[in-house]
Parts: sequence; structure tokens; C-alpha cells
Amino acid sequence: MIRLQDVVRTYRLPGSEVRALRGVSLSIETGDLLAIMGPSGSGKSTLMSILGCLDAPTSGRYLLDGIDVGQIDDEGLSALRNRKIGFVFQSFNLVPRTSAQANVELPLGYAGVGRAERRRRSEAALTAVGMLGHRDHLPSELSGGQQQRVAIARAIVTNPALILADEPTGNLDSRSSEEVLRIFEALNDRGKTIVLITHEPEVAKRVHRVVQIADGEVVDASGDLVAA
Repeated sequence: MIRLQDVVRTYRLPGSEVRALRGVSLSIETGDLLAIMGPSGSGKSTLMSILGCLDAPTSGRYLLDGIDVGQIDDEGLSALRNRKIGFVFQSFNLVPRTSAQANVELPLGYAGVGRAERRRRSEAALTAVGMLGHRDHLPSELSGGQQQRVAIARAIVTNPALILADEPTGNLDSRSSEEVLRIFEALNDRGKTIVLITHEPEVAKRVHRVVQIADGEVVDASGDLVAA
């Protein structure tokens, strides 16, 4: 599904230059459940932004389902993200004064899906994460784990092939983390390709393969956890 070829990402600041990624090459197969691990400042969040078509490499190539992402304009990238990629973030990123169901429906609204179909698909997504009974609740009325489950429902409502999750359990207690990880495992069992950005070894133990990144470079992609 994903091929990164010698990807470099450089940020130019006044009087300085920061190379966040230094020639990253990586392959991710359809149906993979992958963790990208690294310390703060290692480049893992930059890598996720590139995988999610939220940022572009300074040099190198990113192929998604054989499509060279670098050849797509901004409008095309927006459509690609909406159609193929679901995002889950550590901070949930739910709209505060909007119900759980309305939050889940947002990507469908951007895609021009009609009201009745939005409702049907959002209810199916909320059911998949065990949150249909909370569809009318505001985010402030939900626990952290419940908010993250709504965020996952929003990520899957467009039926994307790829789900990118950036520290999805970072703000959760152990019980909520377990619930969220089980949801990801169930989604993967149904064929979704899932990439988790994490610094937590307990999370990484639940995946098929671990990629270690440090100082903007992949230092190990064998699939084994490297001892800290």
C-alpha cells in the first residue's frame, strides 16, 4: 500500500535549517498493523504527516496504492485524504459544541454525502466502537476513552483503507487504552491497514511489526522491539 523512497523533510527557519527526516525508505503492506516508535523529536510525527498527505517531502517519493502523491495538487490531496485515510489523534480533535454523531458525520459532509446516508453510516461507525448509545452526547459529557472511540468512529466512517493514529492512547488510562487497542485490532482483522505512532512499548507489543525511528532515520524495521 505504501512506499516511501529516500524521503527527506527539511524545515527552513530564519537563520537555520532543521532536517526532520533524513532519507527514510519504508514499505507498508495492505492489511498491516504497524507501530512507528521513537523518542520525542525523532521525526515520527513528521513521518505521520507525510503518510497522511498533510505535509509533503522536501525530496524523495511517496507512493500510496501506486500513486505518486507528489504529483497531486491540493484539491486532489484533500479528496485522497477523505477517501483513503482516517486519522486518530492523541487529543481527540472533536468539535466541542457538537454531538458525538455530528462529529462522526463531518467527513461525510465534506464528501457531499446526503443527510440520510450520513446518519446511516455514522450510526454504523458508532456501533462498531460501542458508542451508539452516546450519539447525542457532547464531547464534554464523555470520558477520554469515550471521546477517543468517537474519534475512531469518525476516522472509519468513510471506510478508508488506511488508518493513521498518533499516540492514540497517550491521554488514556489503562482500561481505556485496552478498549481502544482492541478496536484497532478488530478493524485490522476486517482488513484495515493501521499505523500507530507511539512511544509506549505496551502498545507496540500489540502490532505485527515495529519500525524504530531516531534522528529522522529508520534505525530498525525488522519488526522486533529494540530495548530502551
